[in-house]
Amino acid sequence: MQIKNNPFSIPSYLWSWVGMCSWTFISACHFNQEVADTILFNGKLITVDKDFSLMEAVSIKGGRILAVGNSEEILSGKGDSTVIIDLKGHAVIPGIIEGHSHLIAASKSEFFDEIPVIGNVEETLEWISAEVRNIDPGEWIIHPKFFFTRLEEMRQLTKMELDAVAPDNPVFLNGSYGGMVNTKALEVSGMMDSNHSGILKDSNSGEATGMIRSSAFKLLPIEDKLSDLSMEQQLKALQSLILNYNKIGITSVVSGKGTLKELELFGQLKDKNALNIRVFHNIMYPYHPDATTEELRAAVKDIGYKTEDGDEWIKIGALKTVLDGGVLTGTAFLRAPWGEVAREVYGITDNEYRGELFHSKETLVQMITVAEELGWKFTAHVTGGGAVDTLLAAFEAVNHVNPIDKKRFSIIHGNFFTSEAIKKMAQLGIYADMQPAWFFKDTQLLLKVLGQERMQTFHPYHSMMEAGIMVNGGSDHMVKLDPETSINPYNPFLGMWSVITRKTERGDIINPSEAISRRNALEMYTINNAYASFEEDIKGSIEEGKLADLVVLSDDLLSCPESQIRRITPVLTLIDGRVVYDSGVLSR
Repeated sequence: MQIKNNPFSIPSYLWSWVGMCSWTFISACHFNQEVADTILFNGKLITVDKDFSLMEAVSIKGGRILAVGNSEEILSGKGDSTVIIDLKGHAVIPGIIEGHSHLIAASKSEFFDEIPVIGNVEETLEWISAEVRNIDPGEWIIHPKFFFTRLEEMRQLTKMELDAVAPDNPVFLNGSYGGMVNTKALEVSGMMDSNHSGILKDSNSGEATGMIRSSAFKLLPIEDKLSDLSMEQQLKALQSLILNYNKIGITSVVSGKGTLKELELFGQLKDKNALNIRVFHNIMYPYHPDATTEELRAAVKDIGYKTEDGDEWIKIGALKTVLDGGVLTGTAFLRAPWGEVAREVYGITDNEYRGELFHSKETLVQMITVAEELGWKFTAHVTGGGAVDTLLAAFEAVNHVNPIDKKRFSIIHGNFFTSEAIKKMAQLGIYADMQPAWFFKDTQLLLKVLGQERMQTFHPYHSMMEAGIMVNGGSDHMVKLDPETSINPYNPFLGMWSVITRKTERGDIINPSEAISRRNALEMYTINNAYASFEEDIKGSIEEGKLADLVVLSDDLLSCPESQIRRITPVLTLIDGRVVYDSGVLSR
């Protein structure tokens, strides 16, 4: 049936003209398409976009992602000079963002000597004995990051054991917020008869046990050889560690505790076109206990920066303070006294001891208020539940005056989060900067010390994410260069495996209801960390227009056997569209 006088019909003589115009339009689109610098195709791109889309190929131009799609359509954008990389079915993820690392200190930690990997008391004593044979009497023997709680025996060495192997050499086993020294160290430091509160003493004899807290570290007459390294030596060490980071898939890092002097190191590498990592550099809060609010404000202004200053390579991060001690030294500030077992493990003599709290709620309110006024993100090192509650109370007080839910303030570590704390964090928009390797390494010891009930609140990843908290993944890497044996391990796939399986280093599964999905684990180390640094628009996912930071994996994170996740290794790492690590797998 023919419909007459249809105003939407096209006369037959015009069809040829329409077809010609359509072909001209399509051809113009094709020939005007930007030619890619690099194309990766024939793979499985885990984009980590809002829909968690899976794609086959990606094109790159000028350090940015040009397009994402299937192999055929992406390959249509190649030119004579385009580098073509066949992924051979390998999975690709966004570049890993390391959420908390002390990479500058770690890079220098083995400059002079390799730091031993020690697993038990016997190995510790053997290492000290070997050091004694290689040095003169009176020279110091120092382990820069020694956590006795990670030994097989989960116990501190005694002063008597240290004296037996090193009677004439002072020994210092540094555990960050606490440590162990021998008699010779006590003598040369003038600690034997000192009443300093950081020197722990036997409750019966009153004699120094050898256990000391960080406040007493300043009494140790130790020369820091690493502080004398030249700028070139420091740059070389930092470059070497960054290469290790690239090998494990890390393309961006949050520098956990920084100074302006350290910021210069990153700047110099950038000026040399040798900075193969993007940096969000936290700055230590210039706090002084006697400072007025005006003096504090002036000190923060004197820094000369604020959060987000910088560019896509180096950005200023948060203002950071340290609120309490550490869980591995019995100095984290808990919600209740540490308890009987902890007193034995850590040498605690006060039955009511809850740990060290370095700032009151009122002081924190002052610090946070000034940071917020001057355009800074605020964060704090917190390791005990009591310190978590103190910081959240301060955040609440500031929020009553100026809403902070969009400021992306955070808690570094935290560890112990009750349902009440989780609810407050969600309401206030507080991010959780977590270290899954701590769960992997330290849960068994803390179970022994604190008991099952208190450990129900330890690293509750599922509960936090269910409440809508942004959870970020990092390592707190401090010492050594290797991703597996470092203190702490910075292999992100070990971290992901830990939160997915809830397995500890000793093989037990702890609180399995707090396990999270593979998707959530990957998001912790990519898009979530991009949000934490206010960079979700430029990185953290594989999407058009974002930075071309990509990692090609040995195994598919989403479908490989669960046990294989921790053994995943990158075969190719790209930053800004440039290959910064190539295992050679794709060229075979």
